[in-house]
Amino acid sequence: MAKKILAVLGDYYHRKDWAVHALESAIQSIEETVVLEYRSVDQLVESLASNPDAVILFAENRINPEDEQVKTWMDEEAASVIAKYVENGGGWLAWHSGLASYDNVQAYTSMLHGQFKYHPPEHQQVTYRAKPNSVIIEEGTSFTILDEHYFVECDEEKTNVFLTTESVDGKSIGGWNHRFGKGDVICLIPAHLEEGLMDDNVQRLLTNCVKKIL
Repeated sequence: MAKKILAVLGDYYHRKDWAVHALESAIQSIEETVVLEYRSVDQLVESLASNPDAVILFAENRINPEDEQVKTWMDEEAASVIAKYVENGGGWLAWHSGLASYDNVQAYTSMLHGQFKYHPPEHQQVTYRAKPNSVIIEEGTSFTILDEHYFVECDEEKTNVFLTTESVDGKSIGGWNHRFGKGDVICLIPAHLEEGLMDDNVQRLLTNCVKKIL
């Protein structure tokens, strides 16, 4: 039977077409049939009623970040519905901007055991390195891409860090995963630019993340 994924991709700063291309390329190597159903952020919570196998969120919480009055799409009520979905066995991949600007939504950041803090204004050469003993990435893997260097906070005692990051701006965490109730949660930091999203190492990471949440 085909596995169904709801994919919410793209926001003001992150191009949807790049994310769609990257995700559709990554799932080609998955042996079982995967059906992607694309949704907007305002359709996501209602769509969870269809009980998809997993959700991939590549969109920040701010809808209009450049405006004087900034609106957000996720509140505590929506986050509680999302957390319940995962607790009941759903898979959740918070991919890149899927971690951004959710700092005021406690039910969501608690589920993720972490959140985006900031990134320097300039793109940098960011080196991603695998941590040992992970099913997400092969031990010893290391790669460098031009990227937004996300600095995050992560409750390492409650999750499994599988990727670290380093650039001229410092060091941080690039990926972590854990169980949440009966479901799986993965947070994956790379990548922002099209070249980074299509990098072979990022593609393998994305493929493995999708497999893990299904």
